[in-house]
Amino acid sequence: MKWILLILSLPTSNATARMRVWRTIKSSGAAVLRDGVYLLPETEAHQQLLAGIAQDVHLNQGTAQVFITEPEKNLLDAHSQSQDLISLFDRTTDYENVLIDLTQLQQLLSQQQIADSLKQLRKLRKTFASIVAVDFFPNDKQIQLQDALQSLEKTLHRQLFPDEPNTQTGEIKLLSIEDYQQRQWATRKRPWVDRLASAWLIQRFIDKEASFLWLESPADCPPDALGFDFDGARFTHIDNLVSFEVLLASFTLEQPELKRLAAIIHYLDAGGFQPQEASGLEQILWGLRDSINDDDQLLLAATSIFDALFLAFSNKE
Repeated sequence: MKWILLILSLPTSNATARMRVWRTIKSSGAAVLRDGVYLLPETEAHQQLLAGIAQDVHLNQGTAQVFITEPEKNLLDAHSQSQDLISLFDRTTDYENVLIDLTQLQQLLSQQQIADSLKQLRKLRKTFASIVAVDFFPNDKQIQLQDALQSLEKTLHRQLFPDEPNTQTGEIKLLSIEDYQQRQWATRKRPWVDRLASAWLIQRFIDKEASFLWLESPADCPPDALGFDFDGARFTHIDNLVSFEVLLASFTLEQPELKRLAAIIHYLDAGGFQPQEASGLEQILWGLRDSINDDDQLLLAATSIFDALFLAFSNKE
């Protein structure tokens, strides 16, 4: 395989530039062969990254060269040489450190608030994502930690929201939006991420004249109301999809912006891969839920947040 090498030198007097270059190299996951010599697997993205660093170094009166190289194919130890270089990028220790923190968090669950535990878990998930981003040669440790994080996420969500619907299995029937107009939609009171996002989706893209009923118990759902996000509801979790995703699939809503939003909702409701916007949205919705007691007003406030996210995603397309 090919490698890309950066060799640089910066004047010691320019501390700001040295720190900026060092932080950029560190965040890239580059291996340090010696002071001023850095190595990455050869990719177009890494070429652009190191070329940008080299340009920055030159602009600050330093010297920098970028080389693309590979072990000589005619050398008997070429394979061994590649393996030695790959070993420089082993992230096993990083994963094990996060796993230690995760184990400690599990042991403290009964001693602290669930919401605080979930916040700490989000930090560990963010750390995990940062390791994955520079894990160019992943091993079983990545999978082990991924599974452990997801397992604890499910445990915390179940404790924090004990009435969350269980996952059903089956096919999602394709429906016509025209058949679902001016209807009453019902879900559990004090809505959280999936319910709030689903209600927003319904009134923005499915039934613009929808009315919402917030149930004390799923058993209180009127027979003529369209229930969502509770066991036995017309629209709820199916297989690996949360209610928001089931609504998207049911009504064939395929806008890229909605798919990006779905990834965030899925993560906040069921765990998995963390989109970069998830943490910010979660904090905003927590603040709204804690400060607004009326569920109609809560949906109204959350609607402006989802509208803004949808518009932001549209502008990025």
